Amino acid sequence: MSRIGNRRLTIPEKVEVNVTETDITVKGPKGELNMSYSPLLKVTVEDNEIVVSKKKDTKEANIMSGTTNANINNMLVGVSKGFSKELEAVGVGYRFAVSGNKIIVSAGYSHNVEVAIPSGITVTSPSNTELTISGFDRQKISEFAANIRKIREPEPYKGKGIRYKEEHIRRKEGKKAAK
Repeated sequence: MSRIGNRRLTIPEKVEVNVTETDITVKGPKGELNMSYSPLLKVTVEDNEIVVSKKKDTKEANIMSGTTNANINNMLVGVSKGFSKELEAVGVGYRFAVSGNKIIVSAGYSHNVEVAIPSGITVTSPSNTELTISGFDRQKISEFAANIRKIREPEPYKGKGIRYKEEHIRRKEGKKAAK
C-alpha cells in the first residue's frame, strides 16, 4: 500500500492549480507545468491542498497514486522554488565552457563535444570544471544532466570523468593488487 499516495500536498503561495478530468496544470513564478494522470485516479483541490484518491481500490490504482502524488509534488516545488543539479569534471584537461546556447565539453577525446541547451533550462559555470544546471522541470534537468555525464562517465580506477557534485565513485585497486 502506498503511503505517499495518501499524503495531502499543500499549494505554495503564488501558485495556481487547475485540475480537469485527466490533466493538471500548475502555474507559478518560475513557469508552468502540465501533466496528465491515470483515469484510475481522482485529483481534487480542497482548502489549498491537493488530494489524490483512487476511484477503485486496485493494485494499478495504488501504484499510480504514489507516482502521481510524487510528480505533482515535484511540479509544485519546481514552479515555486526550482531545481538544480551540479556536475564537476575530474581529470587533467577536463573542463566545461558555456557559450551562448551550448556547452562545450573537453573530456579527454580528440575533439570537443558540443551540447545544445534545451529551452527552460539555464546553465552556469562557476569555474571551468563545475557546471550548474537549473530550471523548474525536474525531469528535464535530470535528463540533461545525465546526458552530459554520459559524455565521459567516471571510471573506477583513477576516478576521472564527469560526475555529480557529491557523487561517490567506488574505486578499484588495479593491477598492483594482484601481486
